Amino acid sequence: MGVERSGPDQRLRDVARAMRGVIELLEVYWTRVPEGFSPVTVSAPQLRVMYVIERREGINLRQLGAELDAAPSSVSRLCDRLEAVGFVRRSSSTASRREVELRLTAQGRAHLDRLRARREERLAAALARASPASRARLMEAVETIRVALTAAVRAEPTELAESAEPPDTGVQRPPGDGAERRTG
Repeated sequence: MGVERSGPDQRLRDVARAMRGVIELLEVYWTRVPEGFSPVTVSAPQLRVMYVIERREGINLRQLGAELDAAPSSVSRLCDRLEAVGFVRRSSSTASRREVELRLTAQGRAHLDRLRARREERLAAALARASPASRARLMEAVETIRVALTAAVRAEPTELAESAEPPDTGVQRPPGDGAERRTG
């Protein structure tokens, strides 16, 4: 005899599975970088670093490592590469000269803006195939997901309270989850 798989829990898993499928398709769709998009290719982990720095301007390496759940040496290497291409700037903290603050440069912000614009353009082209009524339902569903994810992100700092300062979740744009393989 098998276990019956129905009810609210199964429906939640079905929705999560469908969302995962959409996210995986987006990863593939967004990693197809058009020729001539950008002379600089940023890896998925580097892009995650840029998203966090954008959200938490002036974050230090320790806080960044805690937010990314990454070793300090790995975070430092990611920042080295981003600094080398001109996307991130390190500076001494005004609070403590031993700490280094991280900020996006104008070039780094411009790269994120171009990347977001290209993604939105490509996604709009794909969504143009759906009916206006379907797009309206999708917009409502996406807003529901955004609200739920924002609440989940805000709940996570309690888990990090012992190891780091809670992340600023005043998200203006959806944060990258680092799922992108390579971006242009």
